[in-house]
Amino acid sequence: MKTKLLLSGAILSLIFASNLPSFAQEKPWIIEATTLHWNMEKEDYSFKEWKELETEYHQKVTMKNEYIKGAEVLIHTYSPDNSELLVVRAYESMEDLEKSADRDWELILEAWPDSTERRAKGDKVSSYYSNFHSDEIYSMLNYPKLYDKWNDSTAMVFYMKKTHSVPMAKVKDGSASERSAVFKEFIENIIHKNDDILAYYPMRHLYGSDSRDQVEFFVYESLEKMVADDGSKGMELAKAHWPDEKKREAFVEKLNKYTSPWHGDWIYTNVPELHK
Repeated sequence: MKTKLLLSGAILSLIFASNLPSFAQEKPWIIEATTLHWNMEKEDYSFKEWKELETEYHQKVTMKNEYIKGAEVLIHTYSPDNSELLVVRAYESMEDLEKSADRDWELILEAWPDSTERRAKGDKVSSYYSNFHSDEIYSMLNYPKLYDKWNDSTAMVFYMKKTHSVPMAKVKDGSASERSAVFKEFIENIIHKNDDILAYYPMRHLYGSDSRDQVEFFVYESLEKMVADDGSKGMELAKAHWPDEKKREAFVEKLNKYTSPWHGDWIYTNVPELHK
């Protein structure tokens, strides 16, 4: 194949409407998110064949590429565009992201050394996608919640929430240190302690179309579990952490200074066979 195969109360509302600060890790991981689109005009579309093709690529290339530390392929469940697939890859640095493309090509040549076979395989995979795609690069933020029970047979629900950052100049009586402290306290005591949220990945814009973007991924066992997470458990955890109502209200007021009223929602389901 000539081209790389592309796999590639206020406290209640804060569970799904909080805005993350721009506090990066000492060496934040780099997240590459590529939005692909199904070829809606393909007449012989077969999801089974597509998954077999991409699973083969995943095993022979993505899993063997040492620069790719994590990968997901997320398929539309509820979003404005039913043609989209979101391909997410994680790297330890921008240098590793750049090296990854060359390493992909080396592994492709190893897996399909015959140029005719390679081209035919690439054409078959490419036929499932439109020619349009878009790319965003994010920097992972502190305090993610990690999950260690992934398997290749159980699909998970990924709720993606996108918010816009609030410039410090617009925050009355605010500071970067206070912002970091209140978000750390909220995330560690509300999100991390919520057993329905299996994993949580906060990230912010690094390169892309909108410098205001901050993105959070919440991972659930199922759509039912996501819907059931209506904020009541968050309120229980909030009352446990801040039993004094006045102190709880004061914390919420402080946190609200750094939150944007705007957010957007997307719900995806991952393809477990394509997880790394």
